[in-house]
Amino acid sequence: MGTGGRGRDGLGVPMDAEEARARFSGCRVARLATADAAGRPHLVPCTFAVAGDLIYTAVDHKPKRTRDLRRLRHIRENPHVSLLADHYEEDWDRLWWVRADGRARVLDDEPGESADQVRRAALVLLARRYEQYRDRPPEGPVIEIAVERWSGWAASAPRRR
Repeated sequence: MGTGGRGRDGLGVPMDAEEARARFSGCRVARLATADAAGRPHLVPCTFAVAGDLIYTAVDHKPKRTRDLRRLRHIRENPHVSLLADHYEEDWDRLWWVRADGRARVLDDEPGESADQVRRAALVLLARRYEQYRDRPPEGPVIEIAVERWSGWAASAPRRR
């Protein structure tokens, strides 16, 4: 076992935006954090696709109790969101996490051809990334997050290839 997730200096290693974006993009699932107008938080796992500083996620066909999802209501009330992706191993020298903070919008709420084109492009990105979406693309609303800040931490510096 390593140094208990603290890196060689005991503090870990912060990440620049480029490294954070790359690690985030390599993950298969993230956690989407939203908050309502009063600041009450809500957290859900989500699939996603990254295009530069934009992240897309969609409401898919997996069973849900309602179509009136809290994440959608929250984004409409308060567009500030965070997404978190992480990597865990028993060797704590290999731990890391990345957070993308930004402003979200529900593309389906916006009228016009432009939002519809972005929605279709987002679904293509999601289908390229997730085989499950190739045969059955998400039919629910698509969320676009414009990332304003990428941040992250790693227990140790990345191994260079």
